[in-house]
Amino acid sequence: MEINSSPTLTLTHGQVPEGTPRRCANFHPSVWGDYFLAYASVAMEPDVKTEQRIEQLKEKVREMIVTSADKPLQKLSLIDAIQRLGVGYHFETEIETTLQHIYETYHEMANDEDLYTVALSFRVLRQQGYPISCDVFNKLKDNEGKFKESLIGDMRGLLSLYEATYLSVHQEEILDEALEFTTTHLKSALPNLSNDAIAAQVVHALNQPIHKGLPRLESRRYISLYEQDDSHNKTLLAFAKLDFNLVQKLHQRELSKFTRDADNFQQQRSAIHEEGSALSDPWRREFRDRWWKDLDVARKLPFARDRVVELFFWILGVYYEPQYCLAIMILSKVIALISILDDMYDASNATIEELVLFNDAIQRWEVNAPNQLPDYMKHFYQKIMDTYNAFDAEMTKQGRSYRVEYAKSALKDMARAYLAEAKWYHDGYVPTMEEYMPVGQASSGVRSLVTVSFVGMGELATKSAFDWIRSDPLIVQATEVIGRLMDDVAGHESEQERGHVASAVECYMKQYGATREEAVVEFQKQVTNACKDINSECLRPTAVPMPLLVRVLNLARTFHFVYKDGSDCYTIPGTKFKEIVTSVLVDSLPI
Repeated sequence: MEINSSPTLTLTHGQVPEGTPRRCANFHPSVWGDYFLAYASVAMEPDVKTEQRIEQLKEKVREMIVTSADKPLQKLSLIDAIQRLGVGYHFETEIETTLQHIYETYHEMANDEDLYTVALSFRVLRQQGYPISCDVFNKLKDNEGKFKESLIGDMRGLLSLYEATYLSVHQEEILDEALEFTTTHLKSALPNLSNDAIAAQVVHALNQPIHKGLPRLESRRYISLYEQDDSHNKTLLAFAKLDFNLVQKLHQRELSKFTRDADNFQQQRSAIHEEGSALSDPWRREFRDRWWKDLDVARKLPFARDRVVELFFWILGVYYEPQYCLAIMILSKVIALISILDDMYDASNATIEELVLFNDAIQRWEVNAPNQLPDYMKHFYQKIMDTYNAFDAEMTKQGRSYRVEYAKSALKDMARAYLAEAKWYHDGYVPTMEEYMPVGQASSGVRSLVTVSFVGMGELATKSAFDWIRSDPLIVQATEVIGRLMDDVAGHESEQERGHVASAVECYMKQYGATREEAVVEFQKQVTNACKDINSECLRPTAVPMPLLVRVLNLARTFHFVYKDGSDCYTIPGTKFKEIVTSVLVDSLPI
């Protein structure tokens, strides 16, 4: 989407019109400080015995998948547990082969099996992209078209059906009805459940359905739930715990690279110089020279949210698997830049004239920032240039420099959207929903994040995949709607207090004479529809490989997490969010 919103202004050097309104937010400081610096000096590699144990358990789990008896339910339950425990990335080929066979014989199984099995197979196969029909659930209804009363006592089956409903697409009314039916009866049965393991699963599911959860966080939670189940597989549980701890160490190392302290800075520079050219290219320097510290948010960009740990956790929602470590690092840096860029346009004390100059420089992608800009803008602008240049150096070595051009283009689009919103605020203008949503969706950052998420994914992301993003696919549009509307509902009150462009809530209320509550209800419907759009785009045949679509799906999941229940836990990272980050990035699992 092209947003041409740069006003024409004439400024002489250093001139700022008198009376121009300025604003400045007072965001909560980082709750982490330099906590993760400790991981830079701690020996993070697993010992040889642990590595050998992990490999032994991994092969045993692989054998379970490929040699289990010809019992579809047993295979489905095993695959579901493997994926929910967060170790499915080790067995992608084996899982695909098994599910392909189950899909080909699905209708035979669906006619014979119970509620739990039918719902489980529907969910697991749809998660993998298989276009299973929802008609298999028709047999659950009585002659009056209502769900049978006999289902109410089957807690395991109800829970399985409840989880399956979140994979619905448009025109699947039976799944909408099933969601209402299962939610009602799971809630009513909860106080009387005698099985603690089932009760814990029901409580968690009602709060966080599988399909909307962040994979890494939900794996951490499910390991505990799985362990409470008396029927759990001890080999699989042991492997999941060891793998979680191993991957956590990797994430701790990567996060420490963002937060290297000033005392180590010169030492790192000297080490790089001494080690020679193999470590002196721009990419390696950029990683080792305390990238986040160089931004110096507290002193040079004090208007911005200092959220490096939360941002890294956000990206782990998009992908956490070790094979994507390069992609994680690239996307983590870009989302950090986007967060500051967002705050520069709507939370700093920059004038509209300064923002226009900054935006013009971004559009031209100049080597140096214009002299007319204040020092903090020059500093940040140079950091953007340096970071993308480092990406370009790495991609050039791989023969994929074109990817960075797509990333630059996406950032330019987003900057134009930010400027359009800044102009609305400057002019005191409340746009209509038709005016607001195209700009608001672009400023959500989704297109830029999706584009950059592909940059470090190796051979999977071809040039056609980047062209696909630029074609404005439905799954990207839907994720933008989710991100924009959930963000606006969560943050509009605090944003209006500090001075911010009218959010979707204010736009809707003014245009339709509605109350805030009516606007929220309408947006919840739009978010639900957007979720169904995403589900439909993930059904085979898909426009691009499923691992790429999963990045978009996971990004939508991060919005559900960050803005859950109408609160913004990114801008205001309270105790609960800190506990969640701690569970994933700090606390290892007891073995």
